[in-house]
Amino acid sequence: MALTVEQLLKDKADELQLELIAGHGGQDREIGGTELNRPGLALGGFFDNFRFERIQVVGRGENAYIMQVALKGTQESLRSFFKFKMPCVILTHHLTPRPEIIALANETQVPLILCGLETATLVAELSMYLEEKLSPTLTMHSVMVDVYGIGVLITGDSGIGKSECALELVKRGHMLVADDVVLLQHLPGGLLTGRPANDMMKHHMEVRGLGIIDVKQLFGMSAILNQGRVELVIHLEMWDETKEYDRIGLEDHSIEILGMSVPRMVMPVRPGRNLAILIEVSALHQRMKARGVNTALEMQKNLLKVLTKDPNIQMPTPKRPLASHRRRHFRRR
Repeated sequence: MALTVEQLLKDKADELQLELIAGHGGQDREIGGTELNRPGLALGGFFDNFRFERIQVVGRGENAYIMQVALKGTQESLRSFFKFKMPCVILTHHLTPRPEIIALANETQVPLILCGLETATLVAELSMYLEEKLSPTLTMHSVMVDVYGIGVLITGDSGIGKSECALELVKRGHMLVADDVVLLQHLPGGLLTGRPANDMMKHHMEVRGLGIIDVKQLFGMSAILNQGRVELVIHLEMWDETKEYDRIGLEDHSIEILGMSVPRMVMPVRPGRNLAILIEVSALHQRMKARGVNTALEMQKNLLKVLTKDPNIQMPTPKRPLASHRRRHFRRR
């Protein structure tokens, strides 16, 4: 996703106290990364490993050096500095640049921006903005809900019941993040987040037979969440009698999204299955596994202990369910 200096100013000029004072013709320059650069040695003419593709942040120390160079009349290093195709140069603390710097910025069409914030504050705020704008993204036809604090991405074919399941979860007190199309983003630090891909459909759901409903108005603010972390993917599919589904849970399955591995479960759908409750239990089960508790593995360990003590042990034959006896009894009556 390309981000230009013009878009940066449009989004953050007021919040970060940014003012473009020179190099207006270079506003279409693209910002080449999420990290910022303090020029330092580059201002003195040493350009080895100079990351010119990043936004250049000039604080009090760099500005004092520029002032000294400008007063001495030796501007060759500064002229060489401005010849690089940098996205822009930002002066913090609302520092007043020398006329020579303004002239060089206009000559090379490098946007020169004044900022009223301190250097550390600008770096922190601007880095967060760049990470959000430039991190890898992916849109996916799915529904995302927050269940017990676990971000659950529900996938499946169109008409399988994703929205209806999410609506039932919202009715049970959980939160809707996005319906129909989810914008996934891989943020630094190994975070995979999801949010609505379309702002117009934010907090809305499309339910067959009902149409478009406003979840915020129907259920209140506590039923919505603007963005959440994706921690579990549940894929809904029609029940296939010929397919063997996992009944024990010893094997962990996952799916790769934007280079990240996310736990994934396949949940067969057929009449009589309460998917909302199953997703609730899946979210709680995933939370336990994240804390190192795996019920299936614990049962396997206990079973192996029993078999190791007595290899000739025979497992008892399971009895018929009590409900079947009751059904025969009622039939006789």
